Amino acid sequence: MSNTPDARPKLLLVDDEPTNLQVLRQILQDDYRLLFAKDGEKALELAERESPALILLDVMMPGMTGHEVCTRLKAQPSTSAIPVIFVTALADVDDEAKGFEVGAVDYITKPVSPPIVRARVRTHLSLVRVDELHQTRLQIVQRLGLAAEYKDNETGLHVIRMSYYTHILARAVGLDERAADDLLNAAPMHDVGKIGIPDAILQKAGKLDDSEWAVMRNHAQIGAEIIGEHDSRLLRMARSIALTHHEKWDGSGYPNGLKGTEIPLEGRIVAIADVFDALTSVRPYKPAWSVEEAVALLRRESGNHFDPELVELFLAQMPAILEIKERWAEME
Repeated sequence: MSNTPDARPKLLLVDDEPTNLQVLRQILQDDYRLLFAKDGEKALELAERESPALILLDVMMPGMTGHEVCTRLKAQPSTSAIPVIFVTALADVDDEAKGFEVGAVDYITKPVSPPIVRARVRTHLSLVRVDELHQTRLQIVQRLGLAAEYKDNETGLHVIRMSYYTHILARAVGLDERAADDLLNAAPMHDVGKIGIPDAILQKAGKLDDSEWAVMRNHAQIGAEIIGEHDSRLLRMARSIALTHHEKWDGSGYPNGLKGTEIPLEGRIVAIADVFDALTSVRPYKPAWSVEEAVALLRRESGNHFDPELVELFLAQMPAILEIKERWAEME
């Protein structure tokens, strides 16, 4: 007898008719672990206790209807993310619309077709796995960003502010919401390479000498190496930002002396957000600049350090930028 845990996904099947449960059991039992409930209360109890990967739910049940069960599942944080597929004899368009309205991800009509049931279940479990993978990658990015903060003399609030600035600028330049969110979540990794810089240099209160500055400049390449090469959009963007956020529009930046649009858009965006927040924040080696002084520097460096079109877009978003600056202000 094997002691290997059963790794098959767990499904909850809910129907007040035993015959219907038996039909679904025959279709799904070879590929999934199955839980059964004949009423809404039992379904809610099992969903809470067993955390199934997916729920197949009848609509017309005595007592609590499937719509009511789904509404309660979606209202509970511990069960709100579980996908619900309605399996019902109701075939009217309004009934289907009601199912989606209360939070279901799909709708299968009775009598059920085994290939359709298997295909729909497989599809929605795949979507769950994709979302879980994205969330895991996002958490890794956030944790590495936090690790870099422990090494630096900057605060986590700097990372929060500059990340929101990048999101604002990304939307202003025309990126869609998904790409702007990727940028928001990748931006905290911009200085992860500072993990590889000696504390004596990284935490020095005064200006760095030439040899120290040469070491400090290595953090862009180190950051790219830490993140590595990946298929993930988020991690690809994080690597690009770490590597290119110190490149300059006129080609005088580092590590590769990229010029103009040779610098990836995400690197050009983060450069503006990072510098603006650094200038307007207190550092051990300097007081905070006023917003007016920081804006004046962005204008002076437009076309030199920074992409001139992005500078104008950033300045046009100043009310939203200042709202973020105020919301995430440092504590005195």
